[in-house]
Amino acid sequence: MKDVFARLGADFFSTIVFLAVYLATDNVLLATGVAIAGAVAQVIYSRVKGKPLGYMTYASLALVIVLGSATLLTHDPRFVLAKPAIGHFAIGAIMLKRGWLLRYLPAIVTDNIPEYVTVAGYAWAALMFVLGAGTIGVAMTGDMKLWTFYVTVVLVGAKVAAFAIQYVAFRLLIGSRLRAAARA
Repeated sequence: MKDVFARLGADFFSTIVFLAVYLATDNVLLATGVAIAGAVAQVIYSRVKGKPLGYMTYASLALVIVLGSATLLTHDPRFVLAKPAIGHFAIGAIMLKRGWLLRYLPAIVTDNIPEYVTVAGYAWAALMFVLGAGTIGVAMTGDMKLWTFYVTVVLVGAKVAAFAIQYVAFRLLIGSRLRAAARA
């Protein structure tokens, strides 16, 4: 589990840096510049240490540089605020692959309710698309306080709630299947 959080932290490093600097200074342009520098430094550090860099790291770097530069050149924060949406759309597209969720679940789930796992995988993809669209909508307002709330509370809260719903639903479905099998 620690490894998962470390990977997520690495993948979203520039967004975390952006939020931290923005919350500390209330300056979007400074936060954008520091996020760009942080993303570049992260890649350089990883290369120097000989750590393998994944596709997400390079994609994130490209997005930070392109969208961050657009924000710095135009003084319009909406470019950099849209970055998390692109990530959500990309992840949602990956989640459209049938059975992607199977490798993340214990055998008791995949053995007893594989048809529901497929549905849950598509539900996760839909959630990513909805959250991405919401991020674009909030970014278009240009309201930094609303965007900060959305990214830190709504995006995280929606995923935690979806995980909790999935967990409870899977437990109930598996319990029902196991009881039915015991009666048969």
